[in-house]
Parts: sequence; structure tokens; C-alpha cells
Amino acid sequence: MHVDFDEPAIVVIGSGASGGTLAERLTAAGKRVVLLEAGERIEAGAWHQDDLKAYTQLSWLDPRVASGSYLAAQIAPAMPAWIVKAVGGSTLHWNGLAYRARAHELRAHSVYGAVDGASLADWPLDFEELEPWYEVAEQRLGVTGTHDIPVHAPNNNFKVLRAAAERCGYQRVSNSHIAINSVARDGRPGCLQMGFCNQGCKINAKWSTLASEIPRAEATGNLDLRSGCQAVRVEVDQKGKAQAVIYRDPKGALQRQRVGWLFMACNAIETARLLLLSDSAAFPDGLGNTHGHVGRHYMRHVNALAFARMPGPVNMHRGIVTPGTVFDEDVHDPARGFAGGYLMEALALAPVSLAMLVGGNAWGEDFADFMASYDHLAGILMNGEEMPRPGNRITLDGAQRDKFGLPVANVHVDEHSYCDRMREHFRGRAKALFASLGGEDVRFGIPPSATHNLGTARMSLRSQDGVTDRYGRSHEVSNLFIADGSLFPTSTAENPTLTIVALALRQAHFFLGEVT
Repeated sequence: MHVDFDEPAIVVIGSGASGGTLAERLTAAGKRVVLLEAGERIEAGAWHQDDLKAYTQLSWLDPRVASGSYLAAQIAPAMPAWIVKAVGGSTLHWNGLAYRARAHELRAHSVYGAVDGASLADWPLDFEELEPWYEVAEQRLGVTGTHDIPVHAPNNNFKVLRAAAERCGYQRVSNSHIAINSVARDGRPGCLQMGFCNQGCKINAKWSTLASEIPRAEATGNLDLRSGCQAVRVEVDQKGKAQAVIYRDPKGALQRQRVGWLFMACNAIETARLLLLSDSAAFPDGLGNTHGHVGRHYMRHVNALAFARMPGPVNMHRGIVTPGTVFDEDVHDPARGFAGGYLMEALALAPVSLAMLVGGNAWGEDFADFMASYDHLAGILMNGEEMPRPGNRITLDGAQRDKFGLPVANVHVDEHSYCDRMREHFRGRAKALFASLGGEDVRFGIPPSATHNLGTARMSLRSQDGVTDRYGRSHEVSNLFIADGSLFPTSTAENPTLTIVALALRQAHFFLGEVT
């Protein structure tokens, strides 16, 4: 439905976890919303389930530049992040792991203390304030193990992880808290355990804003969804308030949408880029960037992969891609040689992805023999807390430009020494897990492209310390909210989507009750 709004509108940029959630909440409350999405609308039946075709179909392939000492700058300098450019955003390709951050992680500066080379900060809200919104988010997403929603039957890959964890003395192992329907719910069917979560769930058993929030928002008659429309600049008035969004329509023509309230939910990289592109006399260094925090403190998660050949068939590809997790290592234990903790998540990869991420340059007879044992392989993904660093940041590249002639995002990362220490600790634990069941020939890899992008417009109590207040409202631009993972002051060890949705629900509640 296309609705023409003559008056300044509530504009949401980005239709993923936060943008889609905001659009649904605001339209349900009777607000009229313009939702700008740079990608096209691709319905579930049209998705490819071949890895490479799916990657090309869904991914944000606009040019970017990676710089710094991290792996992406060395082997994938044009692809530092793997996010989706389509209606629904990265909720189309996420794996559904819906984990809450832990209370101590929201107080990282207080708990971990000063860490050399890091810009740790406590969140301007505590776990008790966020907890009710986690409850609402879990109900809306249909998270298994909450609200009387049954968990999935464990697949073989999780059974391997669980059995190994028990032998190694781990206590907190679960295949719960996954936002993929275990039974029919919310107009969506239960999971068939097909194993194509990253390529888009063709039956919509997995929660996405494309399957849930956006159709509900459209049903209100209050949503003007404009797909294929990429925001390129925000104009401000003489008082420094956002007054219009300039965007390119599907034909590449410039359009101008007047703004009453603006919500940016473009992913941490593109949100920072859009703010930096929106310089003006009032904000010469970018919109809301007087104190220089826009684009800074960029975080991913510390990732590593481990795969091993098991004594019997596993067939890891049958079932949910990440079907369960060991949580015991998500504590802060300085004796391990790093701050924060990590999760160990059972992981399946299709052969082509396994060859790229674990094979590396190890082509030849040895690696071919390893791949020939594909049905016997089991995998584990480490997802760990990364230290924010002021020099890890998004800037506008001085040389490369996109198809509209605008500077692309330069994603600069020099990893903290804790990253390598955490990976080394994980490798030791992964070897022990596999060995406990007779696994051998353990192979490791590091994904170069980040799927979790966080921290480039972080929340803070004081304007000198961040970009937004505790509700995601810009310290400097009174009618601007940031709504995505940019808000995170620290990364936590958990997958971020549930926290992003909880923050968006809390933001919508604040906006509807306190602002309008």
C-alpha cells in the first residue's frame, strides 16, 4: 500500500529487526509511518537455497572498504560485513538465536575495570530495566522455551555438542531460546528442520520482520513502505532539527521526504555512514557528531570456527543451522587472559561455505579427504565479547564512491589483543570437546565478514560520552532516534537480535508515551 503523506512524517530508515519492529508498533498506535528500505521486497518463495546464489540475492553488495590489521582487511577488503539488503533486513538470514545479554555485561566498565586500549562503558540502563522488554520481545518473536513455547527436537549436531559438554563438565547447555517456530504459531508453521536458515526460511517458520511485523503494519493502513529507496542525506533546519530525508528511489532519482520524527535503523555501518554524510553548518562533522563519537567504538563479535571428523555419521546439515549452545564460558574470568566471555554454538555449514571459511588455502588431497567426510563432521562457532576501541570506527572513504557518487563506508578495525587470547582459549576447549567423543582432525577458521555490527552511535548518560540518550534519542538532534545495534555501548557475548528488538520496543513505548 502506498500512502502519500503531505505533512512531515514519522520516517523509519531500515526494515530489519529494529526498523520493522518500530514500524509495527507505531502504526498499531495509529501513527502514520514512511518506511524507507534500500533493498527490494523478496518474498520467501523466491529465495534461493544455494549458498552462493542466496548470498548474491540477499546481501548488501554495495562497495565498502576494510582497513586496519584485522582479517577482513587482509582477505576480504571489499566485504567487511555480511548483512542483508532487502525488506526485512538481516532478520532474513539470521539463525534465530534469541539470547538475553547478562546483567554483568551491561556494566562492563564497572565489572571488568579499565582495559588498556579499550573504551569500555556501562550501559545507561541496567538489566532490570531491560528485562520486561526481553519478555515482550520473546513473546513477539516466538522464542522457544519461553511463554510455554516448546523447544525443538535436538538434531545430531546439537547432540554431539551436548554430549561432549557433559563429558567436559559444562553445566549450562541448551537448545532453547531460538526464534524459529517449533510448532505452528502466529500464522507461521513449525520448523521442518530443512537446514537452510541463512538462505531465508522458505516457509517462514523463522521469525523475520518480513513475515511478521511488516504485514501487520501494512494491515493498519498507516504504513507507506518504500522499497528500493536508499537514504543518502538528512537535512536539518536552522534550529538543528531533522527536517527532511533525501533518498534515491528505485530509478535512482532523488526524492525528498519531509520529516517530523526520524528513526535510523540502517545497521551500525550504514547508520554511521548516513550520519556522517549528513554534514551541515550546524553539524560540520556529521549529524549529531559534535563530540566525535559517531562511527567510533565499532564492534563485531569475536568469532572463530572449529570442525572435526567424528567417529560416526552426524549429518550436521539436517536441521537448524545453529541448534544449541554451551553458555558456561560467558563469564568474566580474568584468569583466562581476557575480559568478558563467549558462547560455543553448534554450527552447520554447507560444503561451499565450509571450504571457504575453514579450508582457506589448504586445498589439495588432505583437505579433499576432510571434505569427503562431510557426513561425519560436527561444528562449533565461538561468539565472544569484543572490546570497544575508539579507533575501531566507521569513516567516509576518501577514494571509493558508490553508484550515487557518495563516499563508501570505511570499516577500520585493529583487534585488541584479547581477541586472539579468546580465540586461543576457545580452540583449546573445542579440541577437548571433540576429543571427549573420539573426534579428530580438528580444523579451525575465522569468518572475515561480520554479521553482528554494533556500537557506532552508542548510548550514554552524558552527551560528551556518546551519541544518544538511554532511549536512543540523539543528544543533539531532538527529533532523531537511533534504533539498531549502533546503540550498544559494549557488544556482550550474546547474539544481538533479541536485545535490538527489546530496545526498539522500549523506544517505541517511550516515544508513544513520553514524546508524542
